[in-house]
Amino acid sequence: MTKRTIVPIGPYHALQEEPEFFKLHVEGEKVVHLDIELGYNHRGIEKLSESKTFEETVFLVERICGICSTSHPLACVQAAEDAGDIPVPERALFIRSMVGELERIHSHLLWLGLAGHFLGFNTIWMWAWRFREDVLNILELITGNRNHYGMMKPGGVRRDIKHTDLPAIASLSEGLKDPIKMFRDAVVQDPLIHARTKGVGILTREMAIAYGALGPTARASNYAIDVRRDHPHAAYDKVDWDVVTCENGDVFDKAVVRILEMFESIRIIEQCIEQLKKIGGPVDSDPKFVAAGEGIGHYEAPRGEVFHYIRSDGSNRPIRHKVRAPSFMNVPTNRETVIGATVADATIILAAVDPCYCCTERMAVAVDSSSGERMLDARDLIRLSCEKTDRLVADSGLQGPSLPIER
Repeated sequence: MTKRTIVPIGPYHALQEEPEFFKLHVEGEKVVHLDIELGYNHRGIEKLSESKTFEETVFLVERICGICSTSHPLACVQAAEDAGDIPVPERALFIRSMVGELERIHSHLLWLGLAGHFLGFNTIWMWAWRFREDVLNILELITGNRNHYGMMKPGGVRRDIKHTDLPAIASLSEGLKDPIKMFRDAVVQDPLIHARTKGVGILTREMAIAYGALGPTARASNYAIDVRRDHPHAAYDKVDWDVVTCENGDVFDKAVVRILEMFESIRIIEQCIEQLKKIGGPVDSDPKFVAAGEGIGHYEAPRGEVFHYIRSDGSNRPIRHKVRAPSFMNVPTNRETVIGATVADATIILAAVDPCYCCTERMAVAVDSSSGERMLDARDLIRLSCEKTDRLVADSGLQGPSLPIER
């Protein structure tokens, strides 16, 4: 019988951009079980939001994730607009979509570069990040910033786009097509990439649905969901584009989906540019307050649907703000994709969902909904955790902790 050992990845690891802890239970080279431990990045964003005005909250949620620094603000302002029934000028809708799609391209290029690095293809890494700079240059031209763009606000956007800048944006967007074709051909034609990614880390369509997977993780498994189409917002119902899907749900298809989505993003950007040439008027309805009520806002971030819920009492700040990021749904799918794989493939499989842990971190307590009484506190959670450890020790015969644990 092969001895089972644990291979730890994290919480700090050279190939991980954020702290998280994966315990790979392996027999020989085969992964037979996976424990996922998060909790290193919790920053209390939702609670902080309750002490900020609606204007300030947008800048706060922009810091949830640097890569999704327009996705969270857009979902947030849409939730406030839904709660307060706030109109948004048409020109602002096209600007929102343009900035969102530029962010999608730069996020997918970042992931593609990291995926190449994980596989040992550092040429792909360098080239992907080289052309990502062109995208960031466009964003800097539009917003003044390479990240954390500060564009979204309830009622519209903070900055208009000059008509004189539109030709430069169009030229820079056109210039991205050949590099993306180069990456597409490299992935599709390179036999070594095929060997490392095809049939690796498969997530079936059935399991994608069962886990509630989102974004490219779901679409690579032929689960055609996309908030931009299914729940239209911004200008996505005013332009032509297609939802990209693949069949097999492996690492290869997750890469293909992201590459093909970049072409769709360029299509959307080009149409937004043409519409901005025609549409004048304001970019902000300039609301003075958010009426009492509750609202939801969601946006198809590069990793999948990001969801914000806001409740207002008619004051100048939210009294409740809830955020759900796509990695919260996608990270658990690793329990399906990495088990049965080899240790050598584990890193690229874990990275294939493009996880964002600082988006995902949160803490919760159990409260009786009728009385408001807290049912579980920190000591209770520790007790439950220790009891589970005791059950596992009893069931498996493994050695328990050598140090006493206070109950």
